[in-house]
Amino acid sequence: MAATLTATGPTPARSRKLLASRRTRVGILYALPVVVYLLVLFVYPIFSTLFLSLKNTDGSLTLHWYADALTGINLSVLFTTLRISAETALFSLLFGFILANAISRLKPLWAGVAMLIVVVPHFISALVRTYGWIILLGDKGLVNETLGWVPGAPFQLLYNEIGVVIGTTSVMLPYTVLLLYGVMRGVDRRLLAAAASMGAGRVTIFRRVYLPLVAPGLASAGLLSFILSLGYYITPALMGGPNQTMIASLINQQVMKQNQWNGAAAEGVILLLLTFAGLLLVRLITSLGASRKKRSAS
Repeated sequence: MAATLTATGPTPARSRKLLASRRTRVGILYALPVVVYLLVLFVYPIFSTLFLSLKNTDGSLTLHWYADALTGINLSVLFTTLRISAETALFSLLFGFILANAISRLKPLWAGVAMLIVVVPHFISALVRTYGWIILLGDKGLVNETLGWVPGAPFQLLYNEIGVVIGTTSVMLPYTVLLLYGVMRGVDRRLLAAAASMGAGRVTIFRRVYLPLVAPGLASAGLLSFILSLGYYITPALMGGPNQTMIASLINQQVMKQNQWNGAAAEGVILLLLTFAGLLLVRLITSLGASRKKRSAS
């Protein structure tokens, strides 16, 4: 009788296999709408843009639009975009490091309040914030009125690179603070106390202990600010001048004013490749930081 039950009934291995296959089918069924959504709204537009950037006016394939994007005024716009994005990342790291370091030393309650103050302005429309900066930085704005006693006032803080960097830095600062705060909050303060007990000064502790621990977070935050700044449009368009035209503004001009979709597609593909390169670099830095933590822990 026992042998018969064993032979006719499902074995545990077979039951697990049937359950796993059922879970697989249910998982595929649940994931199918998301996959279709991504294919239709992300993958298809990307490949359409890539094909459009390789298409000539007569329908043949060509690299003319990429050559045009990497020469003349278009190349100058690309360099301007890279320069302003790098300056934004640098200033975001500088102010973000100071702010995140100060918040990480607060008690949890006050740290939460401080983080709320940093993050809440980010929920305001970027257009509203940009017009706010235009009012503050104008010749009769609060900044120039406050600095009216300084020789050379009023200062030209709008429609130049200074205004663009101020505006984009204010947009990227919350991202930088959030990333750095998480990294700094995870630093074991006993390591700093141990270094101090062995006679190390504050500068030495910062340079030899604290900075290496937060270096992966600094690199990730800086690269994130750089990547996000590459495609930013509103602030450079409203606070910059003709010499601060960035690649997003150039794409808008080519599409809306020149009806040059092929050239705009090539610019967009170049911007996408730069973004992918930055994301891969962030991934590499994150993995190196994780492996370094594992080695130090072991």
